[in-house]
Amino acid sequence: MADVRRVVTGHRSDGKAVFVSDGRVAVSSMGPGSAGGIHQLWGGDQPPTFPDDGSPPARATFFPPLGGYRFLVVTMAPAGASPPAPADPDAIAAHGERTFPGLASHMEPDNPGMHTTDTIDFEYVVSGEIVLELDDGAEVVLHPGDTVVQNGTRHRWHNRTSEPAVYVAFLVGAHRR
Repeated sequence: MADVRRVVTGHRSDGKAVFVSDGRVAVSSMGPGSAGGIHQLWGGDQPPTFPDDGSPPARATFFPPLGGYRFLVVTMAPAGASPPAPADPDAIAAHGERTFPGLASHMEPDNPGMHTTDTIDFEYVVSGEIVLELDDGAEVVLHPGDTVVQNGTRHRWHNRTSEPAVYVAFLVGAHRR
């Protein structure tokens, strides 16, 4: 997967808008041998404030807390592209926790991929085909140009095709009643 260009604006001390960075964001692999990955483009654990210098905000975990947000590009590997069983599961788990802190704690160990977060997620499919499955087994197939607004539901994603699928996601931490 290619790096994604990220241009960031900010403010000078006098309030004038400026470009503060123009660089590449590398993909974070889903794990050794995985054909999937996530470009973690931007995010913070607090609501943003202005003026700012355009520095990346602090983030403690993969999913945002209440008032936090995340901006991602997700590449889902094609069906059957999973790596072989890991030789050292502890090393794989440690890599996952370093790369995507807290992500594994949201995943259901007895129901692979199924998870729930206290977020509202806005997704836009860029390429490929992905399937969104809800907790009762209901599914919807999504194609390029399709969008999803996910309101803290229990779900999982599938790519059942032979090609990678790419979607953009913006996650916002939300109150759960």
